[in-house]
Amino acid sequence: MNPTTGRTPSGNRLSRRLFLNTLAAVSASSSGWCAVQNPNQKIDRYDKLESRNFLGPVQVETRVHNTQVFTEGPAVDRSGNVYFTNVPMEQILKWDPRRKKLTVYREKSLKANGLLFDPQNRLLACEGGAGRVTRTNMASGKREVLADTYNGFSFAAPNDLVLDNRGRLYFTSRPGVEDPTKGNPNAVYRIDPDGRVTRLLCWPDVHMPNGIVISPDNKTLYLIEAHPDAKHNRNILAFDLQADGSLTNRRVLIDFYPGRSGDGMCIDSKGNLYVAAGLHKQRQTSETLDTRPGVHVIAPDGRLVAYAETPEDTITNCSFGGPDGKTLYVTCQTYLLSIRTTIAGLRPTFATS
Repeated sequence: MNPTTGRTPSGNRLSRRLFLNTLAAVSASSSGWCAVQNPNQKIDRYDKLESRNFLGPVQVETRVHNTQVFTEGPAVDRSGNVYFTNVPMEQILKWDPRRKKLTVYREKSLKANGLLFDPQNRLLACEGGAGRVTRTNMASGKREVLADTYNGFSFAAPNDLVLDNRGRLYFTSRPGVEDPTKGNPNAVYRIDPDGRVTRLLCWPDVHMPNGIVISPDNKTLYLIEAHPDAKHNRNILAFDLQADGSLTNRRVLIDFYPGRSGDGMCIDSKGNLYVAAGLHKQRQTSETLDTRPGVHVIAPDGRLVAYAETPEDTITNCSFGGPDGKTLYVTCQTYLLSIRTTIAGLRPTFATS
């Protein structure tokens, strides 16, 4: 998610009222936050977490120094190298964790945001500046466009992406227009292996889609909604993922409102979500500081079970890597961070040829 500005921040009294109203409207089982026992007292959602059972200490891998820095989209290749983006400078960076070396893999990345390696070790990229999704052969360097239009219009900036076990690619696209006669709205799309593009969700059914992952059994698709304006969705939605790639049985897994929602996320081999969310200080939106800044581990039943604070605004995304799959790489403004985890992440099974 790129830095955005929205409405003037609410005062503390209004923020508390919005928070209490939201909690009253959403049950603890569906939202994952604590239930309200006293309407005049907010229960701290971060109490009694099991953080040490999931997360080790936060470590700095490297820091990016440039005229503008806003890191995003970490993805780990077959050799364990971490690729991530500096969106405003239109760069894809490469971090070699063995040599502790940071290099620029691609200049003029067309404001690439989310990245992902497929099982053939090809780099998939959401190129927000060009409104397209591309795939790069890492051996030859050849880049091909997988999709760049729908209904005769360019995509609103593609943001994040995930593959299912049949090779279908799902991606989020925003910010779009509200009038479908003038362009494409905020939406979620699917690209089939034959190149056909299907729109699965769009405004106003989803407000601001962002991070997207699929469960280890390939039966559930999770989607972050991260709209900065008041009275818009800031949650994680869960859908049943059907065999034909369609989505059914929409429900709210967890609700971050009125704080900053999740941005990007990844998932471990047991189905727990690792979500980059929260703020250290308010920005010019209606988002409050009720969501703490850092990695939130959310169980498949919607419970917040662990949390690790990150050092600066704005935390954006995360991805598993390391020889054992237990190193969580996190992009956070100018930093690439790492956190050792007790559970291995869900990663591509790279082809041997």
